[in-house]
Amino acid sequence: MAQNSKLCSVLCYITWIGWFVAYFLRDRADSLVRRHLNQALVLNIVSLVASYLARRRGIIGAAGKLVDFVALVFAIMGIVRAFKLSEEPLPLIGTIDWVD
Repeated sequence: MAQNSKLCSVLCYITWIGWFVAYFLRDRADSLVRRHLNQALVLNIVSLVASYLARRRGIIGAAGKLVDFVALVFAIMGIVRAFKLSEEPLPLIGTIDWVD
């Protein structure tokens, strides 16, 4: 495990800028940072789509707000798990694997 594993793991959940910084600062062989980068990428994409839908009126807007709130809760869960150096996956999205 690299020295900056905790920093990169936590940083990737904090906006897109944090994700890119963590992606370029990480040790490529570190599985902990890789797992958190994957989870944060999925959360960022889901949050982006949900924020767009939340601007609509009616049931679609309400669903967008709900999904955006759930993404925020998952991001907080991810930050806590990253701070504890845990590789436990987040519910629903933890098995998605996009980052090498």
